[in-house]
Amino acid sequence: MGLQYIQDQEGNTTGVIIPIDEWQCLKNKYAELQKEAVEDSSELITWQKKIIDERLKDYYDNSDKISDFDKTLDDFDRET
Repeated sequence: MGLQYIQDQEGNTTGVIIPIDEWQCLKNKYAELQKEAVEDSSELITWQKKIIDERLKDYYDNSDKISDFDKTLDDFDRET
């Protein structure tokens, strides 16, 4: 198995990278991994959706305070 280990600045192993082909084989061999992967991905999607919903609400509630991106960059360039 071609694993890669991730270490922090002190040399402690903090993670591992598993090549995707090997990960797929492990998920096929151990059904619990597939279930956990699905649960983890749906949790992340819910977390991301909550942030997006909050930002969209803020955008619509404060649309009068929205600035054009290009104009903002031009203004910033003029200040520097």
